[in-house]
Amino acid sequence: MKTQNFENHVRMHPLYHYVLLSLVLASLITAIVNLVLSLQSGENIWSALAILLMAAAFVLTFILLRIYPLRVQDRAIRAEENLRHFILTGKPFDSRLTLGQIVALRFASDAELPGLSTVAAEEGLTPKDIKQRITEWRADHNRI
Repeated sequence: MKTQNFENHVRMHPLYHYVLLSLVLASLITAIVNLVLSLQSGENIWSALAILLMAAAFVLTFILLRIYPLRVQDRAIRAEENLRHFILTGKPFDSRLTLGQIVALRFASDAELPGLSTVAAEEGLTPKDIKQRITEWRADHNRI
């Protein structure tokens, strides 16, 4: 497995990000075109509308299928990283840190975590800024 760093830490799942996304978008576009053609011809308007509603349901399902597990993972990461910070420093994370900042801090090594978390809280660093400041990357190969 390649060494993880800022440039390659984003995980793409080809079946989800390329195949399923393409199918969902194609169904939505097809449903819209079908509705427009039905409205122009004055025929099958109700069935075209029903197909569009199903395509919209596919789009919402696609979005929620990604958001819900990520939120659960973010909560788990927040708890794990807060515990790691407490073990290293004897204190919980600064309450000014956002969930996004804490999720980004998971890539920091044990040596960097205390200092970087303090800087992130004081300067309001974005998650991207935090990741770019990490010099000793701690890989996370379990993120979905």
